[in-house]
Amino acid sequence: MSPDSRNETIREARTADVSAERIRETVDQVLGSEVLPPIVQAGHPVLRQQAVPFTGQLDDAELGRLIDVMRRVMYMAPGVGLAAPQLGIPLQIAVLEDRFDVDPDVAAVRGREALPFFAVLNPRYEPLGTSRKAFYEGCLSLNGLQAAVLRPESVRLDYTALDGTAQQRNFTGWQARIVQHETDHLHGILYLDRAELRSLSSNAEYSARWAQPDITHARQELGFLPGESAG
Repeated sequence: MSPDSRNETIREARTADVSAERIRETVDQVLGSEVLPPIVQAGHPVLRQQAVPFTGQLDDAELGRLIDVMRRVMYMAPGVGLAAPQLGIPLQIAVLEDRFDVDPDVAAVRGREALPFFAVLNPRYEPLGTSRKAFYEGCLSLNGLQAAVLRPESVRLDYTALDGTAQQRNFTGWQARIVQHETDHLHGILYLDRAELRSLSSNAEYSARWAQPDITHARQELGFLPGESAG
């Protein structure tokens, strides 16, 4: 089965069956804690459900505090994005920011540029064009693993900003990969659902063997993806 056809057959997750009251209770627990909440790991059902669209379940003050907590958890991890379900909250909310310094050669190959912090509510993305690139990805909810994922190189993101306005932005390169990864989280999709499973590596093996700017060497040695599809 080709990567494209496999992506098309990813099972649609059911929407989380949870009341607004229960969501507020969960958020209150997160906000009321004296320590930052742990990141939910794969196997927890909240990661396999479509999160509930944000429709005002939290007031502006609660939403702002939640965004602040999510941002701090993302920094501490550290990561470049975090979705509310990763804190056990089944709401379509995510924060994104890429502020890491990377080798210029790596950045050039991966199309990686700094992504200023922003938060999204109810995001959806659509591919722009047909170009796809494959690179290794990891996930804060799948500790210790990385795998190569073939994704659209450019996407259009439609979302609601924190002030309630509808926004539309285009992203390309590594920014587009971050946008897709975090939006997928809100629809019950983990990056492994889209990954080339023959590429699956522990962090230690990835660092020792496959941490080149692109996946050419890993593809050849592990036997995944035809050469013309590789990033």
